[in-house]
Amino acid sequence: MGKTILIKNGTVVTATDKYQADILIEEEKIKTIGKSLDYPTDRIIDAKDKYIFPGGIDPHTHMELPFMGTFASDTFETGTLAGLYGGTTTIIDFAIQSQGESLRKALDLWHKKADGNAVCDYAFHMGVTDFNKNTKAEIKNICLQDGITSFKVFMAYKGALMVDDRQIIGLMKESRKYGALVISHCENGDMVDELVSEAKSNGNLSPRYHYLTRPEIAETEATGRIIDMAYQGNHPLYIVHLTCEGALNRVREATKRNQKVNVETCIQYLLLDESLYESPGFEGSKWIMSPPLRKEKDRIALWEGIKQGLVHTVATDHCPFCMNQKEMGKNDFSKIPNGIPGIENRMELLFSEGVLKGKISLNKFVELTSTAAAKIFGIFPKKGTIAPGSDADIVIFDPNIKHIISSKTHHQNCDYSAYEGWSVTGKTNTVILRGNIVIENGKASVQKGYGKYIARAPYNTELTEERIKQPVHA
Repeated sequence: MGKTILIKNGTVVTATDKYQADILIEEEKIKTIGKSLDYPTDRIIDAKDKYIFPGGIDPHTHMELPFMGTFASDTFETGTLAGLYGGTTTIIDFAIQSQGESLRKALDLWHKKADGNAVCDYAFHMGVTDFNKNTKAEIKNICLQDGITSFKVFMAYKGALMVDDRQIIGLMKESRKYGALVISHCENGDMVDELVSEAKSNGNLSPRYHYLTRPEIAETEATGRIIDMAYQGNHPLYIVHLTCEGALNRVREATKRNQKVNVETCIQYLLLDESLYESPGFEGSKWIMSPPLRKEKDRIALWEGIKQGLVHTVATDHCPFCMNQKEMGKNDFSKIPNGIPGIENRMELLFSEGVLKGKISLNKFVELTSTAAAKIFGIFPKKGTIAPGSDADIVIFDPNIKHIISSKTHHQNCDYSAYEGWSVTGKTNTVILRGNIVIENGKASVQKGYGKYIARAPYNTELTEERIKQPVHA
């Protein structure tokens, strides 16, 4: 018998249930769940007065992403460790193709960054920036050999990442053959570029013009356009970081014709708003991301969209840059690297601002932070729930501890916090990843490279896990 842990007296919370039970962990799996379990074990953890959640899954991160002439400041080691501190035990990062290069080259590069470095488990989405006959020919093996069953397109960042509509349709048709779905960054890139050019020609160069040149309508139009493309071919679709009421209404309209659109928002869009871009001096650059923060009415719409079942996951789009990197755009907002830190704060903020303020239930909290992503991206029930046979990825969470978020105490490799001074109730106490205690009482005990690569099953449930071969980078 391998290492065993018995968690006693806690309140187990999944996306559907809440009950008091003990959990027996053997090696990397959950062995048994029951009342008053009594087994000889290596370790007993008393979880009295605490919640037991499945490990968080952040389906949208960018560790050490090359972007706008620099790199995101968190590596796979530092970023995933910060995630563990906040209760996230699995990430799905983006291996992004360089235009003119192959998907395989990008995937190999991302494995080189992550393998042997990540401390939590990880999977990849494939970012497609150049869909052509060669790219098309790679899709099958990427899906079936590597277990990557989601392909991202950018409808903005022309000249670097953006693809046109015909490329999107081609990718949708090819990826669907292998049970994969297309995921999309929705902004009308041409509209944004025109507005940016106009602002700069008028001498408007401060950070607030990032927000003003990426208006709600640019996101709304692109969201509706890709929803229509998916509908025309009956293709599955996942929209990343949806931010605004207009885009959400396009999703709502799609339901009237019985179209299912999977939707992600991010914790920052639920909690922060565009008033931060009015901060004095260069301070507003801290919150420059794309799409930008929106208005109060959009935050309200997103919370209601969660209640209505239109928004399915809450991610972070974690892509931090330190202030000296942000200062690359000190005299030109269009040169400020886009992205903020957030992976460490997502679950605690959503609990404090969502559950404790009555906006979401405990079950919905688990669904948004773990279960829905596991189901959409083909890793359920291995991940995303607490059940016999599932990976022993467990967060023991104290709902009563009050603490303050600050760059002075966070573990993200970034010299500011997007939530500096935010008072939070509820804190991750103990984190177990595949049967090993990796965080306990605020201290980490995990080796660099402990994280494992996860091959994912198809989105199309008609294609079973048996169709996926042993991944080449397992």
